[in-house]
Amino acid sequence: MRATSPGVHLLSCPGVVESLIRHAGVGPGDLVIDFGAGPGTITAPLAATGARVLAVERDDAFVEVLHRRFGSSVRVVHGDLRRVPLPRRGFAVVSSIPFAVSTPLLRRLLSPVPVRLRRAELVVEWGLARRLTSARPRSRESAWWAARHELRLVRRVPARCFSPAPSVDAAHLSVRPRSGSDTRAAAVLWALLGFAYGEPPLPARRVVAALAGDRAGRRVLRQAGVDPGSAATEVGVGDWARVASVLARQSGVVAPRLPRALRESTVDRGR
Repeated sequence: MRATSPGVHLLSCPGVVESLIRHAGVGPGDLVIDFGAGPGTITAPLAATGARVLAVERDDAFVEVLHRRFGSSVRVVHGDLRRVPLPRRGFAVVSSIPFAVSTPLLRRLLSPVPVRLRRAELVVEWGLARRLTSARPRSRESAWWAARHELRLVRRVPARCFSPAPSVDAAHLSVRPRSGSDTRAAAVLWALLGFAYGEPPLPARRVVAALAGDRAGRRVLRQAGVDPGSAATEVGVGDWARVASVLARQSGVVAPRLPRALRESTVDRGR
């Protein structure tokens, strides 16, 4: 096989690939995307499950390899994973993501409302996986992702499992959408996280009071099992999701409109 382009590290450990496929649990009837498919290391076992597979790759030579290897059994999409349209229907992702574009792709997969991603098994940089699965996210965006998806670090993937080996280890990150979040609750959640991660940091009671008033805010927090005196950034993302769900059912709370960038209908125009 030809030398890879600078910055490209191909997953080469069969055990890691097998773990990704096993955890994904996909089969006939499922739509699955392999982003950064390369020569098809993950694409091949995905296709063997009987799922409908889209292999996204921007490198011209790898695209030729994919076409020759899979023919019509896999749809090969020649394009940049940061820009190719995503399906309108529910889909899964099983992929070893190039480290340099991990955050832009995660933003496309985890940010939109409503959720179209049904599950994902991803190989990402180790430090990123640790940050995303932290009990206390560092930013509003990462808290938004974690509040709406279960993000689980499955295993560490050593650098030696790539060819050529990168300078850092990677991780198998598993993603599952959390249930019970509608568009109104999501809008309330985004607003709450904006106050919670703003400057300066606020206590939880003031965050909720910004939408519901002080008295109702304290009541809602206690109902969700959160101490009103807690620092907002110390409240878990699951707790914020419960608070948002309770607030969304209050008639006196006006749910602010989600930013255009988070609304599903404006994110992608794919099929």
